[in-house]
Amino acid sequence: MSKRKVYLHIGAPKTGTTYVQDRLALNARGLTGHGVHFPNKRLFADPTLFHFRAALDLLGQDWGGPSGHADGSWATMLKQVRRRSGTVIISHEILAPAPADKIARVMNDLSDSEIHVVYSARDMVRQLPAAWQESVKQGRRWTFERFLAKAEHGSPWFMKAFDLPAVLEAWGRSLPPERLHVVTVPQGRTDSNLLWKRFCTAFGVDPTWAPLDSERSNAGLGVAETELLRRLNRQLDRTTRSTASHDELIQTMLDRSELGRRRSRKVQLPPAHYAWAQGEAERWIAWAERVGVDVVGDLADLRSGEPPADLPEDPNEVRAKAITKAAVSALTVMTREAASRPDPSREIGARLKARAEQMRQR
Repeated sequence: MSKRKVYLHIGAPKTGTTYVQDRLALNARGLTGHGVHFPNKRLFADPTLFHFRAALDLLGQDWGGPSGHADGSWATMLKQVRRRSGTVIISHEILAPAPADKIARVMNDLSDSEIHVVYSARDMVRQLPAAWQESVKQGRRWTFERFLAKAEHGSPWFMKAFDLPAVLEAWGRSLPPERLHVVTVPQGRTDSNLLWKRFCTAFGVDPTWAPLDSERSNAGLGVAETELLRRLNRQLDRTTRSTASHDELIQTMLDRSELGRRRSRKVQLPPAHYAWAQGEAERWIAWAERVGVDVVGDLADLRSGEPPADLPEDPNEVRAKAITKAAVSALTVMTREAASRPDPSREIGARLKARAEQMRQR
């Protein structure tokens, strides 16, 4: 019997990972018929949540849900993997900047399989605005300029996940280069399925085996919507911003209001940062060509090019009127959400009253 292949899709964040994971989940049953497995904890559960929790547990992290919600998930993932033959795909982008000891554990835990690492990469002109927005959605308070200043020194978590050579040197230390697969995110308006087809090539999957398309994406915000969230974060303490209920409420607001459908101008990289972004792209490309990793797509997709001639020095300046409009939309959704939720005190009171009535009738 041929050796099981395990494809570890480790990111990077903001490279279509949400879409790919959801499409794998939607087509999991059909893929199984072709010997391709996207493990789940149990039938009818959300496999994308299972993969997230497995990654958290592996990394020793506890966020994105109730305390302890990920405990034991990596061990459960391993059990699911070992029950299968053929191809197994494990996917979550928080794995990209994993420390050396965690990577060594993965390699040891999966030593009975042929391990492949899949890493998707995108040009920095699109990647940096997306990363800043995502950090704000997760509760950060920094301005885009402050984020960029730190990014150029490699300090934010996102930059550790985006550093293609560093990530793949760490994950590929014990693997031959042909088992390191770099999927480039295409530039411009191309075939909407092109990125998916590239992932399928990296995974060794026929795209026709997964016909159900995903409607999920981690959509970007506009400048006004992002600034509104950033200002909201400044008014909230860290404890509040780090709770699962806060994340749920913010996601509800983004899903149900215009905030999540970007009505204002998109966030753009200021022209002063293009040279650095281009330098990073050339460093990544040189490394990939020198090492000889398997490139699915075109390394030229990672180049940023020159800033548009009409791009202002500060393309993300936002007017108060736009922020007010975004705030009204957000407040409307939050008010409806609050009104739809039961009052805990009333629920408790009703239960006590009913219990007292039962006691009187005895």
